[in-house]
Amino acid sequence: MKLRSEQVTKGAERAPHRSLFYAMGYTKEELERPLIGVCCAHSEIVPGHFHLDKVADAVKAGVRMAGGTPIEFPSIGVCDGIAMGHAGMKYSLASRELIADSVETMTMAHCLDGLVLIPNCDKIVPGMVMAAVRLDVPAVVCSGGPMLAGHADGQDVSLSKIFEAVGARKAGLIDDDGLMEYEQGVCPGCGSCAGMYTANSMNCISEAIGIALPGNGTIPAVDGGRLRLAKQAGMAIMNLVEKGITARDIIDEKSVLNALTCDMALGCSSNSVLHLLAIANEAGVDLSLDTFNEYSAKVPNLCHLAPAGDTHMQDLNAAGGIQAVLNELDKKGLIDTSHITASGKTVGENIEGKGVKDYSIIRPLDEPYSETGGIAILWGNIAQNGCVVKRSAVAPEMLVHTGPARVFDSEEDSIAAIFGGEINEGDVVVIRYEGPKGGPGMREMLGPTSALAGMKLDKTVALITDGRFSGASRGASIGHVSPEAAQGGEIGLLQEGDVITIDIPAAKIHADVSEDEFAARRAAYTAPEPRVKTGWLARYQRAVSGADKGAIMK
Repeated sequence: MKLRSEQVTKGAERAPHRSLFYAMGYTKEELERPLIGVCCAHSEIVPGHFHLDKVADAVKAGVRMAGGTPIEFPSIGVCDGIAMGHAGMKYSLASRELIADSVETMTMAHCLDGLVLIPNCDKIVPGMVMAAVRLDVPAVVCSGGPMLAGHADGQDVSLSKIFEAVGARKAGLIDDDGLMEYEQGVCPGCGSCAGMYTANSMNCISEAIGIALPGNGTIPAVDGGRLRLAKQAGMAIMNLVEKGITARDIIDEKSVLNALTCDMALGCSSNSVLHLLAIANEAGVDLSLDTFNEYSAKVPNLCHLAPAGDTHMQDLNAAGGIQAVLNELDKKGLIDTSHITASGKTVGENIEGKGVKDYSIIRPLDEPYSETGGIAILWGNIAQNGCVVKRSAVAPEMLVHTGPARVFDSEEDSIAAIFGGEINEGDVVVIRYEGPKGGPGMREMLGPTSALAGMKLDKTVALITDGRFSGASRGASIGHVSPEAAQGGEIGLLQEGDVITIDIPAAKIHADVSEDEFAARRAAYTAPEPRVKTGWLARYQRAVSGADKGAIMK
């Protein structure tokens, strides 16, 4: 077996290289084994990453047990919750590209033979997966696991509830003590926040796509099973290195479609659209927004985890987890079971005997929450390249809605209007210049959506943006409008009071504005100055693609 690491460990001409390894305490015997990069996003600023040093230790133990030499290196990671609602959120999606580039840099510069990637939250997971596929080296994802649900006001809760509680406090529906109960109760410990938000969506998708071992998406962070999984991941990477199974053997068109199928069944975050597009791009897979609607039409929605329902990741784990979901989907041949996974086994071998343990958590195929998947793509004259909605988190009465546009050019302006009582039932809140270029960075609009939900307006008010939404958002929250305002999209030409119709079942979104009127408005339009002119976000702004392409770097 020819190893990449031999470029820095073998032969007389590599004596200088070996001397540098010896300076760090590596032994001759360790340098004769495969060198496995362990990329760990541990930090003391992200609850989902606070414990990843322990996961990394377990991974390294597994690598050593299987005859390899683990070499740990770090990754940055943004906590979307802490970055929410201010300029820091501009850095979240953009950090995905930094993470992918840094993993590529460390792997190529040091000739590593394989990778175990240890993310947990939001953009860190797809960034690491993108790097693995780009590099096409043996790789296993081993995430840190979900947080347990918290408890407040007599119910199990997770992060979305505290954002909604802010809206309830502003509306006078709860007092300061009630807010404090949520504040101290929703996040009981380490792990990725307990609902089917972006972090858990991507950890589940990593399992469904095959780059992570069974259990990766749902075993709680504080469960001993998470450390056992980490040791198994360390052993699994050695098997992949020995057999020459690389990331692109695991992630190709078939496995991407498996992941998309699971996404629809779970009702994942709308951010999963951006990230699956970006991962597919790295894998050379032609994935478009049309494909999402094609699969949404044929894959039923089987799960309603928070914020769509009252169940959480620990409940999904107890019901059998992602393997049980795949097993259920396989009953109608909705997934490809022949594909190889990071376990060294096929999807079919992984799911054998892994039936659903609790059909109140994972609905049977013949009794789904809906016959259509959890995500829908809409098109129309203000989203000619498409926009995205988490259909499974939309109240039935808001699936079709018509109302007047309330137009804002930033998240901050919209929040001020919502908290100021300026939004009325029936309105369609429009937030623009928050896209990948316009933001820049495509901020999440969890603040506005949660404020509306907390003020009991989520079943009467819609929200449209060229930005995006947290997986914790619920309601008729329609994001990723493309082309965005900063690219000349029609969303930038909307005016206060324009009548907008949203028809999610028909996949349509339309402003009652004629083509001639749009043309006249465009002729009078003056583009605003870029909001960021220095630093790496300015470079990102120049190079990033539209949301319909996954907000990838050109």
